[in-house]
Parts: sequence; C-alpha cells; structure tokens
Amino acid sequence: MKNKIILLAAVCFTLNVAVAQNVHHDQLQEREYKPGFYDKDIMKGIEQFESSKKEAQRKPSYKIDVTKIGYYPKSVDEFTTWWKNNPISQGNTGTCWSFSSTSYFETEVYRLTKKQVKISEIYTAYWEYVEKAKRFVTERGNSNFDEGSEGNAVTRIYKTYGAVPLESYTGLLPGQTYHNHAPMVEEMRAYLQGVKAANAWNEDEVIATIKSIMNHYIGVPPTKVKLDGKEYTPMQYLNDYCKLNMNDYIDVTSLGNKPYWKKVEYEVPDNWWHDSSYYNVPLDDYMTIVRNTMRKGYTVLIGGDVSETGFDAWSQVAVVPTYDIPSAYIDEHARIMRFMNGSTTDDHGMHMVGYLEKDGKDWYLIKDSGAGSRNCGRESKNFGYYFMHEDYVKLKIMDIMVHKDMVQDILKKF
Repeated sequence: MKNKIILLAAVCFTLNVAVAQNVHHDQLQEREYKPGFYDKDIMKGIEQFESSKKEAQRKPSYKIDVTKIGYYPKSVDEFTTWWKNNPISQGNTGTCWSFSSTSYFETEVYRLTKKQVKISEIYTAYWEYVEKAKRFVTERGNSNFDEGSEGNAVTRIYKTYGAVPLESYTGLLPGQTYHNHAPMVEEMRAYLQGVKAANAWNEDEVIATIKSIMNHYIGVPPTKVKLDGKEYTPMQYLNDYCKLNMNDYIDVTSLGNKPYWKKVEYEVPDNWWHDSSYYNVPLDDYMTIVRNTMRKGYTVLIGGDVSETGFDAWSQVAVVPTYDIPSAYIDEHARIMRFMNGSTTDDHGMHMVGYLEKDGKDWYLIKDSGAGSRNCGRESKNFGYYFMHEDYVKLKIMDIMVHKDMVQDILKKF
C-alpha cells in the first residue's frame, strides 16, 4: 500500500510538472496613465458644476474710468527709482506682509552693502505661523490665527529667527510653480480648533504638530546656509552677511482717533499680537516723511486698502476719485472716518520703490506681490507694479515703515 502511495505521488508530481511547463504565465506591464471615467465624467462633472456656481457668484465690479482723469503714468520708466529685485508673486497665499517687507529689506541690504540678495519670504512666514500658534495656546484660542500679518512682523521674526536666502528655502515642493497655502492653513486651523474644543493646551505638542503640517506642505526650514564657501546660521546671515539691524526701522501711522506724538496700537486683525509701537503723527507730517524718504535714496514699506474703485488693477493706477472725495478735502478727518467705519481696510502690504513729481503732486511706483499687478502680462515692463497717486497714500495707506534716519526730527517729539 505504501509503495502504491509513493508511486501515485510520483505520477502526480510528474503530471504537475508537465502541466506547469505548459501553463501560460501572466506578466506585469508598465502603462502610461490614461484618463478614464473618473477623470472624463465624474471629475469633469464636478468641475463644471463648481465652475458654474463660481460664475453665478461673480458680480460686475465698478472701477474708475482712468481715461477721464487726465494725466497718469503709463510706464515704470517715468519714475525715479532705487535698486530693487524684480517683483515676485505671492501665489495663493495671504502673505503679502512678508513679500513686501522682504523686498523692502533686500533694497536696504543693497543700500547698505551693495549686495544684491534674495531673501526667503516663506522662511519668515513659517516662523510667524509658529508664533501665532504659541499665542493661540497662551490666549486659550482667543487669538487670531490666519495668513495675514503686518510688515513689522518681519522685523520681529528676524530678531528671533534670523533670515535665509531664497535659494536655501523656497517653500515650494518639487514641480510646484506657485505657492498655495490654502490647504495648509485650513489644516492648521482645523487642528487648532480641535485643540480648543478638547482644552488640550500643551504648547510643545501643539507647536510640534503645527510644524509637522507645515513641513509637509512647504518643507523644513534650514538651520544653516552656505554662501561663498562660508557657513552661516540664519542669525549670522541676517547680521553678518546682510548687515541689517532691526532696531533701525520704525513703523509710523496717522490715526486721528488716537493721540498724536505717542506710540499707539494699530488696531486691526492682522496686528494679532497687539503691537503698540506705531509712531502716531499728524497727517501732514506723515506725508512729509513719505515724500522726503523717497527723494533721499531710501524706499518705504506701506500697508493699507486696495479694495477701492479708484484702485484699478488693469490700468495699474491707484487714485482717489472725485466722487469719493475731492483732493482738497482729504484730511485727517476724512482719513480716520473711513478707517473707523470700515470703508478703509488694512488688506495689503506693498513696497514703494520710486517717485514721479507731476504738477506739484507725487506719483509713487509700487512694487507688488499680488496677482492684480500682473494683469498687464509678463512681457510688460509694468508687470508687478502699480502707479499710486499721493492722494491715495494720504487717504488709504494706513501705515509705513522707514529707516529711523529719515525721521530723526520726528522722533525728537516722542
């Protein structure tokens, strides 16, 4: 019996081998991706629906007819300008405060050292989010966590974290052309709201998670950089290479609802840490600072309202229309009334890099990181710029940053 079993097994093995030798073996094949039903039907249907909703939500906008205002600049070539890097887009982010301030400090580095540097804007934004998260924990969720901030946030971040060259930290992932912080910020906000709901105020844990989210979307910021064969920490890059001293820069405003010749808080949501170091001066002094600074080889960092009918992205002109208020009536009362009733908002930071005097009034060349200033197309010399009349500065630009050497007489009054 045993022998029969062995013989049967041998026969089965022989048959299996024979069958296996005649069996067809399937093989893997690499194929290029082809759009199927998901792409062609499901996603296409969703996109068409979402697009139709967006189209339905879009309303006509009303902007000044610039052809009726007489003279206005048509080209950057008409302006006296100081050195600056070419405009860079902030992409889909709310970090104009970092892009404009970074541009301002790059120009300052050139003025001080003649070095043409390009500093990372997103490195600063990374650490600003960390600081916002810390404040959120400290205030038990009663602190603004959003993309916006003020220009002097950059001086505060530089003092604590230093700066790095753009080439060492772009904040862009491989293949990414433009910044898109929307999903990152949405995830951070959702996480922090969860922290608040759970009353889980462990700062170390919160900051570690916020960093982890940002590391995924915009990469890990460097702790050292190499330039000209020499290694620098971010603080050494700021102080030793760029030669920037953050104590040399001050913020000035003109708020008629607060005492002049005092340092005050600029009460807007983007001043989320409630900074009260703004030098508050009368409006005429404010405009004198701008005018004089631009004529002495310095530039000005500005922040204010760009959501006005006189601010036209297509012509790249910013003026105060007569139907808003005639030029002769723009004073501190008109300015503060609009700020207090919300018709003047603090929604954008920009860099003033040139001036043009015409008929006793100034036009200013404004370097911008937003999309509207690029409507003219890449082939245009004006790509990334606006032409702003001094009346617009007087009524709608709510704060400026300048080097302290430009305001020595002003500072003596404080």
